[in-house]
Amino acid sequence: MTALGTYIRQLRAAHNLSVRDLAKRAGLSPAFISDIELGRRYPSADALVNIAHVLGVSADDLRARDSRAPIEDMKRLAESDPLFSVALRAIIDREISGHQLLQMLDNRKGRKPRKRSR
Repeated sequence: MTALGTYIRQLRAAHNLSVRDLAKRAGLSPAFISDIELGRRYPSADALVNIAHVLGVSADDLRARDSRAPIEDMKRLAESDPLFSVALRAIIDREISGHQLLQMLDNRKGRKPRKRSR
């Protein structure tokens, strides 16, 4: 799956919009749009909705491409379940990729393995 910033850039180009055009229509600064496209910053929920509206896609479509780890959820889980922290450390230490982790979870649930995204 294409990362959020890259996807926004692709959609913007497909709509023949410059960074300035998208920024103006979404009520944001061109520098902020550029930072989003470069993966330096992430839009707030309201900004994401505005960008989605201008680009003719759903906010959920854009949200699904946000690859940031849900840090607050992870902190909460680690505090409430110490084994969660141990499991995360094992994933990191064993250098398990996101694709491999999803395949393992799918296998445990008896689902068909996911196709590898490019």
